[in-house]
Amino acid sequence: MPERARSLGFAADNARGAIQQKAELLAVVYPKLQQLWQHRLSESEQLLVTLWRLWLPLALQLKERRLALPVRGARSQRRRPLIQGIVGPQGTGKTLLAAVVQSILRELNESCLTLSLDDLYKSYAERQALLQQDPRLIWRGPPGTHDIAAGLALFEQVRQGSETLVVPRFDKSLHGGAGDRIAPEVVESVDIVLFEGWFVGARPVPETAFRQAPPPMMTLEDWEFARDCNDRLGLTCRCGSNWTDCWCCFPWTIAGASSGDRKRRLKCAPWANRPWMRQR
Repeated sequence: MPERARSLGFAADNARGAIQQKAELLAVVYPKLQQLWQHRLSESEQLLVTLWRLWLPLALQLKERRLALPVRGARSQRRRPLIQGIVGPQGTGKTLLAAVVQSILRELNESCLTLSLDDLYKSYAERQALLQQDPRLIWRGPPGTHDIAAGLALFEQVRQGSETLVVPRFDKSLHGGAGDRIAPEVVESVDIVLFEGWFVGARPVPETAFRQAPPPMMTLEDWEFARDCNDRLGLTCRCGSNWTDCWCCFPWTIAGASSGDRKRRLKCAPWANRPWMRQR
């Protein structure tokens, strides 16, 4: 039984209480997520398994970690907010993960803010000016197209325990898909911040990595652009590394796919293994 408890992510001495807490939370959250996310998660079995093995444990872990943080000051009973980073390639479910965990945290009486790396893009006008300086930055996304000062200022407000946060927001549908900033969102009393993006927490690689760069970097122009992005990443990663208490790489494995099956599905690795958590 102790081995079984550990395989499910519980300590042997509190397995019964932990499972009961998780089951009660599941009973409350599952119907709401079924209704809220039915257009994004069509398979109820997949939703139930992912909820039990990944989303619920992650939310409970976040609350536990936040409650372990120190209080803001001698006169305050509020603890400083926890900033959780989520990193993964495009299309792996970072935004969905953040939104679902936010919904669960609300049921745990935790005020949660979701922030995407996309929200820190420079304005359309700023990126048009940037394009004149470097025509390779025709698309938003690479390091250098984000407003690092705005991100650092926001995380500093979070760290200082500001009761009111002015959160930048970005609409990718504007200007024919080029996107632009929209009115910021005003948020009160945040307990947990979920910060997701495709290179949140990433760090620059050594210069020696470009000596035998892998595909698709095939030409000299490709290598030069990669090196420049790598240099810019040294500044951009300050938003995703220096300001997070912990961060997770969203893991996945290809499941249920034969060699001739083109409808491959992504499946989350079990939370019980917890190989993607890195604490600071």
